[in-house]
Amino acid sequence: MKSYVIDSYAMIAYFEDEPGAELVSQILREIRDKKAKGFMCVINWGEIYYNVMREVGEGKAKKVLEKLNSYSIEIVDADKRLTLEAARLKAKYRIAYADCFTAALGKLKKAEVITGDPEFRKLSKEIRVKWI
Repeated sequence: MKSYVIDSYAMIAYFEDEPGAELVSQILREIRDKKAKGFMCVINWGEIYYNVMREVGEGKAKKVLEKLNSYSIEIVDADKRLTLEAARLKAKYRIAYADCFTAALGKLKKAEVITGDPEFRKLSKEIRVKWI
């Protein structure tokens, strides 16, 4: 079965109907229909909240999280193993720490990372990326 780690970049593109939203929608349907597994790190879940809150307010941010929580995406806590892998990636590459959690989760779950964030190009030797 396919496994995906969905980056906050991809979910924000989906919620704002930006380029790549249709691909994210297709992946969400696969997850809903149990044709694939979906994961997101709690760090990136929080990243979605603060980005929406900053742009359009806390009320909208809460609604976006409710919608996100309605999908069959497993929100994975940042335990020691995941945090250590994220820290290793942060030390090795110049990318945002939150992105390191997405990449680390993809690596540990042997899952394809769904994103459009160009920072992930630096990680091409570490993870598989499906670009939106």
